Amino acid sequence: MLDAQPGELTERQQQVLDATLELLIENAANVTMIAVARKASCSKETLYKWFGDRGGLLAAAVRYQASKVKVAPFEAEGLTRDKLASILSGFASDLLSILTSDISVALNRLAIAQAHLHAGENGNGENLGSIVLQNGRFSTGPRLKVALEAGMASSLLRQHDSEDAFRSFYGLVVRDIQIRLLLGDTIALSKTDIHAEAQRATDQFFTLYGT
Repeated sequence: MLDAQPGELTERQQQVLDATLELLIENAANVTMIAVARKASCSKETLYKWFGDRGGLLAAAVRYQASKVKVAPFEAEGLTRDKLASILSGFASDLLSILTSDISVALNRLAIAQAHLHAGENGNGENLGSIVLQNGRFSTGPRLKVALEAGMASSLLRQHDSEDAFRSFYGLVVRDIQIRLLLGDTIALSKTDIHAEAQRATDQFFTLYGT
């Protein structure tokens, strides 16, 4: 079974995951191995070899989507306020771009619908709500916390708990945008809007925690 990180996927595997995510928009409740195989022009045998089962396929698709939220590389030694602000702003821009995409909205709506189910109750052997949490929100947090911890070590931030710092920053970035989208509100954010929102959240974060 495929155990590669998103950056280690082959082009063909990425195409399969793109097809899976597209199906989530078209008919989120009917993303089956057969449907993905047809959409991606791929054999079911290959899908089972790569992903194990539908749960493994969905987990890989969520990881792939979440991996688009980047944390810019940096050197912890000599980290400056401007560099940390650039890292945070870039992360915020990616996060908003992904969370407001049609794919993420469809994925999160389906995950919420299945959140009360235990593994196996939905007939597919997995709980998509848990998959989204573990491979989405819980996988992006640790990547940014490395930068936040470096900022604390460099006395750029007054906060001493990277998890609390991450949650505060996440809240400043997302605000009520995601829940409004999930409830059907129409929010069209241009690249300029997203950049402005990311900068606003970064400025507010430094107002709260900057030294």
